[in-house]
Amino acid sequence: MTESNQTSKRLSSRGILAGMRIRKKLIFLHTLFSVSLGVLLLIAIRPAMSKVIFGAEQDLSEQLVVLLIEAPDSLDQDSFGLLEHAMVLSGDRGAVGISESIAHEAKQNTDISASVPSDGFAGGVVRWVRASDTYILVRARSNRARKMIQLVYILVIVTLIAGYTLVAVALEVFVLPEHVYRPLGVILGADQAVRDGDLSGEIIPENVIPADEIGSIMRSRNESIEALRTKEKDLARALERLEYTAADLHKKNHLLETARKNLEGADRLASLGMMSAGIAHELNTPLAVVKGLVDKLNINKELSVTEIALLARVVGRLEKLSDGLLDFARVRPPSTIDADFGKLIDEACTLVIIDRQEQIEPFAIEIGNRVNPKTMLSCDPDRLVQVFVNLIRNAVDAIVNAKQFDGRIEIFADTEIRDEMPWLVVRVQDNGPGIDSVIIDRLFEPFVSSRLDSHGTGLGLAVANGIISEHGGVLIATNRPTDSKQTGALFEVILPIQRSAEPT
Repeated sequence: MTESNQTSKRLSSRGILAGMRIRKKLIFLHTLFSVSLGVLLLIAIRPAMSKVIFGAEQDLSEQLVVLLIEAPDSLDQDSFGLLEHAMVLSGDRGAVGISESIAHEAKQNTDISASVPSDGFAGGVVRWVRASDTYILVRARSNRARKMIQLVYILVIVTLIAGYTLVAVALEVFVLPEHVYRPLGVILGADQAVRDGDLSGEIIPENVIPADEIGSIMRSRNESIEALRTKEKDLARALERLEYTAADLHKKNHLLETARKNLEGADRLASLGMMSAGIAHELNTPLAVVKGLVDKLNINKELSVTEIALLARVVGRLEKLSDGLLDFARVRPPSTIDADFGKLIDEACTLVIIDRQEQIEPFAIEIGNRVNPKTMLSCDPDRLVQVFVNLIRNAVDAIVNAKQFDGRIEIFADTEIRDEMPWLVVRVQDNGPGIDSVIIDRLFEPFVSSRLDSHGTGLGLAVANGIISEHGGVLIATNRPTDSKQTGALFEVILPIQRSAEPT
């Protein structure tokens, strides 16, 4: 009930003009204005016209009084009566029906008649005759004056009608079609283009926009449409970025979930077999270094201090790798120390350069360590060297397999705060062909081999993913963004900077 009353109030407040079109509104308002103006004009001139009639009838009555006074023989009772256009009465004040004030005025000046108000028939005058002490009242109706006044009224009405007609014709012929109807039609056409999705017709051309208020509305509408289209493009780009991010996040979550299930769901025998093969796979690189140095020792019978130190490090790494099977079989947590992450990456790069020297030099592959030398990380250095050797070596193999010269592999590291904890985000990127979309979702599964790991058993990335998981981190594999100038693979390693050391 309340809503119905509110609706009725809104409709009544809009008035009868709410449902009319512009032409009908203008006709209605112009007619109402003209009629009101005519009524006001007639009301305004009516007192003046009444005075004109009253004055004319007084003059006529005065002339008749003068004639009657100059011919006193005709002043008998039988000769007085209601004439066709005049009425004459004589006698005392009561007989002629005048007030004391008029009678007094007539007696004061016997040469001039006193005015008598109109009684509905006509205005008149009264004269006092001293000799007979009588009053003569004459009312003369001036039909000519009344006809002239009627003619004035008719002329006023005709003038108003003619003015109304001229204004209506001028509006309908010269003003409204060009300055109202055409601009409104242009606006309606542009709005229809918006509904139809016609982008070429939704903006009103500047050459058809007038310089009046309707033109301001047109320009404001154009600005609104352009702003709306800009917002739509921004929204589309934002949605596209959101879809890309959502898809990428979904892919990463899927990879993480798959890796977790693979690591947790594998039984002990399969884990031992996989990790044994992985350790054997990882022994190839340091063994190649040892073999090269031994060959040199057999030929030259001597080694430099640097080469001896390198040989000692490689042998030490072989000893640690021999314990890998036991570590994975018992799921033993990695030993944790504060390590110089920049030197860790340098060692991984050196090992890959020695192992893949025959491929790196012909293809002019550059391996760049962009990590800040002061970057410290709580980790197991030997296991992380194993991870980054795998990632860098896979990038070298991908560039070589694609026969791409001037290859470039870069390692970056940045510190980020996530969940109020500091994390190290390491990016290993190359300008190779990138990761095949067919296997990107299964890249960290055991025995999945691709052009990124074409020289191995398919265990390198699975082992690397397991090591990163043991460190409480995440390993993510994607291709470089499509909007970048370079193609290639991008591996992100996200590690907590501080980890509490656990006993082995």
